[in-house]
Amino acid sequence: MDGEYVLGSPHPALARRVVRYLGYREHSGTPVRRRQAPGASCTLILSLGPPLRLHGPAGPSVPASFLAGMHDGPVLTEFTGEQHGLQVDLSPLGAFALLGRPLSDVTNAAPQLTDLDLPELAGLPARLADQPDWPRRFALLDDVLLRRLDACAARPDPEVAWAWERLRRSAGRVGVRELAEDTGWSRRHLLTRFRAQVGLGPKTAARVLRFERAARLLVPNSVYDHSPAAAAPSISDVAAACGYADHAHLVREFHALAGCTPSEYLAGWS
Repeated sequence: MDGEYVLGSPHPALARRVVRYLGYREHSGTPVRRRQAPGASCTLILSLGPPLRLHGPAGPSVPASFLAGMHDGPVLTEFTGEQHGLQVDLSPLGAFALLGRPLSDVTNAAPQLTDLDLPELAGLPARLADQPDWPRRFALLDDVLLRRLDACAARPDPEVAWAWERLRRSAGRVGVRELAEDTGWSRRHLLTRFRAQVGLGPKTAARVLRFERAARLLVPNSVYDHSPAAAAPSISDVAAACGYADHAHLVREFHALAGCTPSEYLAGWS
């Protein structure tokens, strides 16, 4: 498979809302299948080429450009031939502000941009295709996202933003009771507001964040990561580092959240 991957830095005003931009162009004469495990971000795909086949909790689909909300299960992607476009990794609170409606509406789903009632996003792939290079595409993304976020009245509650950041920084190792006590909210109220603005409840989000750390430790480099190669630790070492009870506990979480064993997950990235 041939591939080109170009990272872009979002405008500083988008910090904490937009994690990164990635321009990509891939070509393969044989099917390319990837397992996308759940993680701490939502993914906006702006396609400049053929659609991508998805198999996830919402069932099979063949969207062109789409927004993948928070997931608590695996999504399998597949293509043959060309893939060309831009990927925007959004924090869940950034996706909430961008959509202007509960993020739980797109949990475990990947609706096409044309289904989101956001004309400025639906028309973005065509505008990006008219740009001659990656830097000008990234600049257009900055402009459209800044305008959309400025115009949207939806803003996360400070308590939800604080609770999410606490979970993210601890890789999910903070209990819901502690989060509720520190926000001054009841557990029920925190659950309701957190789920609406993050897409998952705090307990499930913590589980996903802990799993994401384990997966990153297990696979320190990916096709999109051009940092120097690092040796992967053992599965038992990863389990201990991430607070799992033992090797078997981590294996069960991989089955539940990635649909495979840690060894199968690792083999898929090699």
